[in-house]
Amino acid sequence: MSEIAKFIGQRIRNYRTQQNLSQEKLAEMAGCHPTYIGQLERGEKNATLESVEKIASALNIPLSRLFEKLGDNEQEDSIPLKCYEFVSAKTKAEQKHLYKMLIEMDKYKNK
Repeated sequence: MSEIAKFIGQRIRNYRTQQNLSQEKLAEMAGCHPTYIGQLERGEKNATLESVEKIASALNIPLSRLFEKLGDNEQEDSIPLKCYEFVSAKTKAEQKHLYKMLIEMDKYKNK
């Protein structure tokens, strides 16, 4: 499957898990089949724009958020993008903790 399908699928999974939603619950909210959600998250299926819009709406996020930073030629070597993907896969509490750790590391570096 294409890299973009894998990126979009991972982002859907990240936002779903952040909100403590099961694939079944997200599918119900978006009007999709749970198997389809799983296939999208694993990058096994190409989503239609209509289904991605329904999923984004069910996740209560702008459609554009699922497509942020895609299409950059340097995508695979982009440390900021890797960090974004890593952090976005965490819960809000974990994200706050990681952010605090980074701030503390930055303060220590500047001493």
